[in-house]
Amino acid sequence: MKYIFFCIAILCSTLLTFAQEDSLTSSIKIDLPTAKFNKGVLIEAIEIPLVSISEIAPAIDIKSDHWDTTVYNPYRNTFQQFPLELTFTDSTYASPVPHIKVVTSRYGWRRGRPHKGIDIDLVTGDSVVSVLEGIVRYAKYTNGFGNAVVVRHYNGLESTYAHLSHIGVKANDSIKKGQYLGKGGNTGNSRGSHLHLELTYKGESIHPEYLFDFSPKNEIREKQVWVTQKWTHARFHNSKLASKVQVIKSADEAALLSLTKQPKFYVVKKGDTLYGISRRNNMSVAALCHTNAIKQNAPLKIGQKLVLEL
Repeated sequence: MKYIFFCIAILCSTLLTFAQEDSLTSSIKIDLPTAKFNKGVLIEAIEIPLVSISEIAPAIDIKSDHWDTTVYNPYRNTFQQFPLELTFTDSTYASPVPHIKVVTSRYGWRRGRPHKGIDIDLVTGDSVVSVLEGIVRYAKYTNGFGNAVVVRHYNGLESTYAHLSHIGVKANDSIKKGQYLGKGGNTGNSRGSHLHLELTYKGESIHPEYLFDFSPKNEIREKQVWVTQKWTHARFHNSKLASKVQVIKSADEAALLSLTKQPKFYVVKKGDTLYGISRRNNMSVAALCHTNAIKQNAPLKIGQKLVLEL
């Protein structure tokens, strides 16, 4: 029994010494005494492999891919394959506003154009915080968005906070979940004070409500999510209606759903009317307006795209 305790003591002290002296050693060799009857104590050498901290939890360098603090979308000349997989380490996100989230406009087709984010009501001056941990990639005024902050998170996802009245961070700042980014406002192309929140992955917008539950629970829908093109194109959704969300959890399911029929479009020409377009495409004016989230007396513009079928 005393040999067992002796072995354990030697092993512990040896491991502690090596851990303190040389964190880069790949293995250690130690001599352990083993009992052998009538012949005293023999020494047996054993080798124990070591695993470095970096091998257990490798550092994630989110700046290694298209890190540009001067342009809003550094991926504009790249092509993203679908379906893609996103993973989250958290089960909840931080509400970007300090009050109950009131969604005033959703991700989807709006007034004949894609609305690639979600609008949340606020009062100018309200604090806006980051939904997840990450690093600020972009923090400046940009056309359309006004004062905007883009945070890149450690799973590659980026979140954009637009129309701010004040920016409180700068590019390359490390940000914790729930950390202050700026004050909400009405800058840029905005019809009233609100927060325009976008989620993108390598330049491709993703329906925020597919990833996050915008109820007071602040839940991330799943820690492992597969994203198909249905959830990256506004034309599949209506900005006035909540899309029915069913999270895709496997690669096989994602591949099958990627074969979803593409929507049909009509490009408005000179002299077109809603009545004429709907009649030529065998649908009612009401259905055409509902699909495109427009009013029946809405003026049409030449070149405007109308969704005929989702």
